[in-house]
Amino acid sequence: MNTLTPKPDDIQRTWYVVDATDLPLGRLSTRIAAILSGKNKPYYVRNIDTGDYVIVINADKVHVTGLKSLQKSYQRYSGYPGGLKEIPFEKMLEQHPTRIIEHAVRGMMPKTVLGDAMFKKLKVYAGSEHPHAAQQPVELSLKEK
Repeated sequence: MNTLTPKPDDIQRTWYVVDATDLPLGRLSTRIAAILSGKNKPYYVRNIDTGDYVIVINADKVHVTGLKSLQKSYQRYSGYPGGLKEIPFEKMLEQHPTRIIEHAVRGMMPKTVLGDAMFKKLKVYAGSEHPHAAQQPVELSLKEK
């Protein structure tokens, strides 16, 4: 029996909309990463980008559990001595709420050219409006049962 490898014409890409209101950051990002990489499809192949597009709205209403809102911080380094910048979670949520979800999902994607291609299919917006209505996205519910 031969292994089925999907051709580029066989891959059906769907657009999904996820409302991040009151969803835990980690659970939201793991499910988004699985959809972006195509692991929710029966013809998943790890060396081909078979994933779908994901639009995340209300990124400013995502939450974290425990004391992470007080203790979590985001770091970046300029490359110069003393160039380490640390931004607390609360400040990042106020100034750049989309980067929180992008950072979490990016850390779960493969660190390759293929991972970069998968990550480009993620669109994150702070408010409830998005400019992708022409793609007719499907509402995806990630609420806990």
